[in-house]
Amino acid sequence: MAAKKKQQTHAKRARELAVKEKRERKAAKKAEAAALRAAGGVPADDGGNGVPTAEEATETPAAEWVR
Repeated sequence: MAAKKKQQTHAKRARELAVKEKRERKAAKKAEAAALRAAGGVPADDGGNGVPTAEEATETPAAEWVR
């Protein structure tokens, strides 16, 4: 029983670390965008969902995606 409990603890710690790292990356990205805006630039907007926009999707011909 003790080994199973320990495994669960390790898994929980790994999840907590993953969430913490994700939050840190998000905060860094927001800080970088804020600094860019303060400098007068426009931050690149990916929409935040990881799906390319229609313009980005048409930039690469479909033949390049097929191997």
